[in-house]
Order: sequence, then C-alpha cells, then structure tokens
Amino acid sequence: MWLIKLAHRVPARAMQAGRLGCLGIALVCASTAVAAQEPLSTVLNPTGNAPPIERKAMAPRPATLEGKTVYLVDVTFDGGDLFLKEMQKWMTANMPKVKTVFRVKKGAYFSDDPDLWKEIKAVDGLMVMAIGH
Repeated sequence: MWLIKLAHRVPARAMQAGRLGCLGIALVCASTAVAAQEPLSTVLNPTGNAPPIERKAMAPRPATLEGKTVYLVDVTFDGGDLFLKEMQKWMTANMPKVKTVFRVKKGAYFSDDPDLWKEIKAVDGLMVMAIGH
C-alpha cells in the first residue's frame, strides 16, 4: 500500500532509501519505519463548488434576416476570423438582402466590450460570435 505524503521538502532518509521525491511530494511505503515516524497530511480539494447558474432565456429569433444587419464578431480564437470571413462571403452571395459587418471584439470572449454592444444595438443588429472549440 502506498500513501502520498505532502511536505515542503523530501526527507533525506527517503531520498537515501531510493524512494521517489519531486517538488515536495514523496511516495512512502506504509509498511516502512519512515512512514511510521512521519505524520501524514490531509489533502483537501481546493476547487470548491461553483455557484448555481442563473438560467436566461435566449433572445427571440427574427422571422427573417432580410433587411437585418448581422455582426460577425471574432474573439481572436485560432482561425475564427477565417471562418467568419468565409461566412460573410457566403451570406453576401446567397443572402444579398442581409448586411454583414465583421468586427474583432476587444479582449477575450468573456470580457465585456460595451462599445461594440452599443454599436450592434444602435442598428438593431444580430450577432454571431466565433468563440472556438
């Protein structure tokens, strides 16, 4: 049986006995004298519990996109801009009555960009955001 012992440093006698030690973690056999002499530590999970998620309804879908402005918003995730620009080409060729606007969002996908949201709301626009994964 093996126990995991957490320590700030690996005891010299554990290293001399040939036991594995790395970055303050030593694997010590429970049947040895070394294990009997050293106290064990309790390890707690530091991740905790996430707060409950507040559910929100999705935005209502328009009956048609004709006459609407669709913002294609890139958050600079690998290749997201290429995908959105291809989508813009397709929409221009196949949906000529829909205006598309390509924008790069400030910050990461979870960061707020109030200027961009204000711009989209000002034209009663719709948005496709390429987040990735």
